Amino acid sequence: MPTLAISNFNIVCATLGGFITLFGLVSYLLKEKFYLSEALISLTAGLIFGPHATNLIRPLDYALGDPETLGTITLYFTRLVLGVQLVLAGVQLPSKYLKKEWKSLSLLLGPGMTAMWMSTSLLVWALVPKLNFLHALAVGACVTPTDPVLSNSIVKGKFADKHIPKELQKIIIAESGSNDGLGYPFLFLPLYLIKYTGEGGAGQTGGAGKAMAYWFGETWCYVIILSLIYGAAVGWIAKELLHWAEERKYVDRESFLVFAITLALFIVGTVGLIGSDDVLACFIAGNVFTWDDWFRLETLDDSLQPTIDMLLNVSVFLWFGAISPWYLYAHNHVIPIYRLVFLGILVLLFRRIPIVLALHKHIHQIEEFKQALFVGFFGPIGVSAIFYLYISLEFLEQIKVDGEERADAKKLSEVITAVVWFLTMCSIIVHGLIIPVAKLGFYIPRTLSAAVSTEQVGSNTPPFHVRNQSRGGDTGIELNPSRQFDSSAATGFQNDRQMYRIGRSTIPN
Repeated sequence: MPTLAISNFNIVCATLGGFITLFGLVSYLLKEKFYLSEALISLTAGLIFGPHATNLIRPLDYALGDPETLGTITLYFTRLVLGVQLVLAGVQLPSKYLKKEWKSLSLLLGPGMTAMWMSTSLLVWALVPKLNFLHALAVGACVTPTDPVLSNSIVKGKFADKHIPKELQKIIIAESGSNDGLGYPFLFLPLYLIKYTGEGGAGQTGGAGKAMAYWFGETWCYVIILSLIYGAAVGWIAKELLHWAEERKYVDRESFLVFAITLALFIVGTVGLIGSDDVLACFIAGNVFTWDDWFRLETLDDSLQPTIDMLLNVSVFLWFGAISPWYLYAHNHVIPIYRLVFLGILVLLFRRIPIVLALHKHIHQIEEFKQALFVGFFGPIGVSAIFYLYISLEFLEQIKVDGEERADAKKLSEVITAVVWFLTMCSIIVHGLIIPVAKLGFYIPRTLSAAVSTEQVGSNTPPFHVRNQSRGGDTGIELNPSRQFDSSAATGFQNDRQMYRIGRSTIPN
């Protein structure tokens, strides 16, 4: 006898498939007419389908009831999404872009990221009660990189084509791709210092000297420099191999189109095996892979990469909506909700805007103040912040005394979870709504003004007037286009037909 198989697998497939199908039916309307982002829509769907509402998606069940396993799943999911997105971001850039625009990028990645890190850390330090500055630096580092996934929503589509110059779109893509991997030094400087100097270095030996040795040797040399070399080497070899195969007609079109995505998976896996920075390696590999612009131009009109991009966006933000600790924001032991809201507002205003305004005259892609304000505001916090959050939690769990997580590390874990998740939600919501709200605020006054003007003109202007021609003295009847022609107003004009004037002749429509 048939029975219902109400398993998590069936429920997830039905929910995810149904949502993406329904979203696809109105996707153009939502994204290109109402300017709503995929991230915001998917986040809302995740909240509705998740354990906080209908409970169709049950993330903790998939992790067998273990919060640490759920964190590991989320970390690997974000690694996968960032790896694929960053290879695609690197492929989008024109030939030798990193080499040509190194000056602009160095300003955004050097002074820019440092100022973002310090300003965010100062705000966190000021608003989170009883938090020392070293811990605030770790929290600020998680949200320092701009997110490549959310950045796509402002550099693609009708709004971007109409309002954002191409060169500005490219520098936003390049910055968001580069600074994701470069978040490691900002994060691990405070983490190593906390580990070896916090609580008097309890449970550890070596002090600040050992912390700095690890930061220079492991973070800079093994993580950053090795990932740069590895990403460039793999990207170059992949490009040459694809050229060789294509010239000999060894590769079919389907395999050719999916090559960049499989390259991303290979880099995420291999760099993950050696414990280096797979995020940065993916972006460098993507850019080197299309160094001669060949692959980018060959796939310019293809829809496979944007399709994969959309599926990853929808999936990851739906997951975030389901696992985000919504209850924790108002009920935690580290920061009251009113302070958290105030922190979110201040971070969106002062994390990035001041430094971009200060640097924009030296970045040729940003031509005017309004563009600088736009670039400064649209530095979203998203997938990369959650990635660094779980990297931090994994590191802090290893700081132990007598087999237990050390008190300062445990407190920082609570702070960093509440603050980073909340700031990420703020950015997704605000950056997802700001364009449609701005458009609404622009159109409503114009619509009201046009309606009032039409009413005034309609009540005071006759349906037609007689105008003498400047030459020849002949008279023509010209219809006022603001009013419908009334046939009872003049003899000889019937059926309310509109009249148009061409030269000296007046003809009915």
